[in-house]
Amino acid sequence: MKIGIIGAGNIGGNLTRRLTALGHDVSVANSRGPETLTALAEETGATPVPVEEAARGAEVVVVTVPLKAVPNLPAGVLDGAAEDVAVIDTGNYYPRQRDGKIAGIEDEGLTESAWTARQIGHTVIKAFNGTYAADLLERARPAGAPDRLALPVSGDDEAAKRTVRALIDDLGFDTVDAGGLDDSWRQQPGTPVYGLREGVDGVTKALAEAPRERSADFRA
Repeated sequence: MKIGIIGAGNIGGNLTRRLTALGHDVSVANSRGPETLTALAEETGATPVPVEEAARGAEVVVVTVPLKAVPNLPAGVLDGAAEDVAVIDTGNYYPRQRDGKIAGIEDEGLTESAWTARQIGHTVIKAFNGTYAADLLERARPAGAPDRLALPVSGDDEAAKRTVRALIDDLGFDTVDAGGLDDSWRQQPGTPVYGLREGVDGVTKALAEAPRERSADFRA
């Protein structure tokens, strides 16, 4: 597939490494410009592009930037993407550590990914937000392996969710359907599944045990 990755930090960089290794056509962008991505491009074969061009022709777009930076993405950032593009949101809200207060999340009660979807004008699939970046390189396992990890995936677009779950399977991980975007609070920071290294049963149990109220550590 043609995949655009917006953000080249730990998750974005390692997804670039894994997805190019699987044979996908990957374009990668960051806020500092394509000239800063030369080393990653040489390592992986990905194409460094400006943020405005990352989604061009893409069937999957990964938005993996700090939450506070989402409103600063260019208007029409998804222009030129495939009509049925699946947009993956890996973001987390860290109000005390990084993002400051985001009113839509704290005052309106939006889930983090619903807020992101509003900012970019396109529904998203929440995935990889509680995944350790190193695990993308080190913990991939074939289907059926007893130590294969599972990742929660939530979103409202069922076709896009199927695309994302199939991609995660190719990356070497199982998935658990965590519901729609209104349910995605179950995988936000401070919940039992966040950062959990377990298989399908463990992830399913953790999602069911998630408290609805945001923990104090993740409120402004």
